[in-house]
Order: sequence, then C-alpha cells, then structure tokens
Amino acid sequence: MVSLTSVFRMTAILFAALGILGASSFAMDRKDEIPITTSSPEALAFYTQGLALTDNLRFQEAVPYFEKAVAKDSIFALARLNLAVARGSAGGSTEDFFKDLNQAVALVDKVSEGEKLQILALQALINANAAEAKALLLTMVATYPKDKRAHLDFGNYFFSTQEYSAAIDALKKAVEIDPNFAPPYNQLGYAYSALENFAEAEKALKKYSELIPDEPNPHDSLAEILMKEGKFAASIAAYRQALTLKPDFYSAIIGIGNNLILQEKHDQARKEFQKFYDLAPTNAHRSQALYSFAISYVDEEKLDNALKEIEKSYALNEKNKDLPSMSYNASTMGSILLESGKPNEALTKWTESVALMQKADLPQEQKEQSKYDAMLGEAGAALKKGDVRNAKVKAEQYRVWAEARNNPIDLQPYHAVAGMIALHEKHFDDAIKELRQANLRNAYNLFRLAKAYDGKGEKVKAKEFYSKAANYNSMSFSYAFIRHEAKKKLVEF
Repeated sequence: MVSLTSVFRMTAILFAALGILGASSFAMDRKDEIPITTSSPEALAFYTQGLALTDNLRFQEAVPYFEKAVAKDSIFALARLNLAVARGSAGGSTEDFFKDLNQAVALVDKVSEGEKLQILALQALINANAAEAKALLLTMVATYPKDKRAHLDFGNYFFSTQEYSAAIDALKKAVEIDPNFAPPYNQLGYAYSALENFAEAEKALKKYSELIPDEPNPHDSLAEILMKEGKFAASIAAYRQALTLKPDFYSAIIGIGNNLILQEKHDQARKEFQKFYDLAPTNAHRSQALYSFAISYVDEEKLDNALKEIEKSYALNEKNKDLPSMSYNASTMGSILLESGKPNEALTKWTESVALMQKADLPQEQKEQSKYDAMLGEAGAALKKGDVRNAKVKAEQYRVWAEARNNPIDLQPYHAVAGMIALHEKHFDDAIKELRQANLRNAYNLFRLAKAYDGKGEKVKAKEFYSKAANYNSMSFSYAFIRHEAKKKLVEF
C-alpha cells in the first residue's frame, strides 16, 4: 500500500506527504538529525512507538500512542501532527484532522527549526502550495543532510507532485544513509512503477519485504505492482500473504477484489468487498468498501447500481454529520451521472457538493478547492450538452485560479478539460498538446490521448495509448469508465 488515499482530494496530498511527519530523530541530542522538542521522556517513548507503526502504515494502531504522547506533553507539536495524520488515515474525519493540524501549527514557535520546517511543509502541501512546501523541504535537507527521514520526506514530496525521477533520487539518498531503513523502499517501488520500470519496482519491494518480513505492507505493495503488470494470480497470492500476517489489512482485501474485477469476475470481487465491509471498524472504511462496490458496477456498465452504492455511503456519512465526506459523495455521484448521459442531474450534485463543503469546519483553501473542482465538472457537463462556449468559460476560470496558486498539479485538470474541448472540436493537435500536460496517471486521460492520435490518423501512437488505457490495471472510477471501450478500440487495431 502506498501512502495515498482517494477518499478526499486533500487527503491524497496528505498521504503522499506522509513521510514528512516522521522526519525527526528519536535521539534528542544527535546533531546530524532533526531534534524533537518535548519535555517528557514518556511522551517521547509513546511518540517513538507510534511513529514505528506509521512507518508500516499501521495507522489505527498508532493512534493511541500519539494520544498518550500528547496527554503527557500537551505542547508536543510533532506528536500532535502525527496524531492528525494517523487519525485521518484510520478513518477519522477531515474536520478533526484540521483541528489537530492547526494545533500543531500553533506550536511552531516553541519547537526546533527542523520541526518547524516539517510542520509548515505539510501545511503547505495540504493547502496545495507546492512551491512553498518544496522550499521548506529544500531547507530541511540542506540543514540536516544526514537525516535519512528528511530525504524520505523530500522523496515523498516529489512523488506527490508526480516528479518520479526526482523522487527516486531523494529516496536513494535516504537508503544510502541507512540501507536497512525500510520505508523508502516502499515508495521507491511505486516511483519505479510509475515510470513503468517494473523490474526495479519489484526489486525495491523485495528488499522492503526482506527488511520487515513480518509486516503485511511489503506483500501488499508488491501485490499492487504485480496487478499493475497484469500478473493477477501472483498478485492475489501476495495479497493473501499480507492477510496471513494481518487478517484485517483492509487494502489487501480490496486488492484481491480489484484483481477479480480485472478478470471479469465481478460477483466474486463483490464478495471480497463485502468481507471488508463486514470487518470495517469505521464508517470511513465502510464507505471505502462501498466505493469499491460502485467501481465494480461501473466496470460492468451498471451505472445505476454504482450510484446506489455511493448513495449508501452518503447516508452513512450523513448519520455522522461528516460534511466533507458527504461533499465527496455528491461529487462522485455527479461524475457517475455525467457518464450516464445526465449532465443536468450531474450539475445538481456538484452544486450540492460545493454547498456541503462551504458548511464544513475546514480552512478556506479547502472550500475554495471544492468550488473550483466542481467548476471543472460543470465544464464537462457543458461539453456533454454541446455548449462548448460555456465549457471554455468554466475551464478558463479554473485556469486563472490554478495559475495563481503556482502549483503544477492544480493545472493538470485544466489541461485535461482543455484537451476534452479540443477533442470535441476535432482540433487534434491542440488536444494532444493539452492532454500531454494532463495527469497521465489517470486512465481516462490516456484514453482521450489515444482518441486524439486516432483522430489525427497517427495509428501507431493511438494504439500505444489505447493499450496503456486498456491495460492500466489499477481500479478507479476513471479506469472503470473507459476500460472496456479502450479494450474494444485496441482490438480494432
């Protein structure tokens, strides 16, 4: 399992930056590593135990240790920050995450310079201020060049911005400092996979497993890479090995189900997702299971069934008055409705999504993000209705906002929509130019790029990208929306 999640756009950035929270030394007096500011040896001991668990992505088990750490030292900033992430990763609410984050930020004047850099870098990433986060992290690795976790943090930053070669360089520095430090090998596996260097990905993950043989995550991560390669039997075997070590390692259950979807065994996949749902300790986990159900139905082209699963998730979150999760549910329903050919109903859901987020107890940056994300949905709906002019207006409004934020990742969705508009107008060169700048870790964008090359008559390139889209092998709504159509197109070649 990579340190990413798709529950909220915010938390996707958060977990890509997860290493930042562990970037401190356990030894308070070592000059080569970032010191920890706490007056309590007991708090430090609890923090150390919690951090070891988060290293292995055992977030739920880490929570009580960070809680004990802040109970012993109420101004222990790093413990508060790690508590925020561990709770969020274990199914806590987005609002609670920001409460803990804000408490950590409020303490930055009482901690060491290294800790201050860590806290403010994560805050910058959460607010999608990549330039500020990078500057803070650069300062951190320059100040503490022998701190392995500082280099891990920098690698995780580059992974979050999809600069995979730079991520690999930073992660290699971490393992040069300590070849037996396990976490960098996990992220190296995913970074190599993103570059389609699967041999190096498997090599990194096998080393990861050798270092912590009794932990489930190395097997889970290797299973995901094997699935990406289309080695479904080997992937399922690796996921089952993870479950042998920890029967409630939920991502492995989901992974087995995803492998089954890719083999067109949708009913069997849903039996796996039901296992996850039945084991789930929180509504956030149950919602994840329901999303997996929904994706399986989208892949079967049963979009009405998929919509019902997201409606169930909405009902769960409504009981908990979890407004950010309800907002995400509404946005997802909008996407499904748009794919169902119901743009007006989709627009209603995106309006609802924004309204829910405005009511939530979240920073203004998150509320603004929701508004502009919905604007891209509105552009897609306008295009679906043939209203190209309105689609362009919405896309341009998003572009101006994204450019002002100076975050390249924020511009990727704009390029995707601009590419869609150019494709609709049969301006294939423009479509290719825009889509090349979109997120090509999104299977739908690979499919759009294939269509642009196809329209232009570049059959070799079209086949290449139809193949990439068809064999993306990482289940998500974007992939499920286009997987079978991409496979049909590939057969035509």
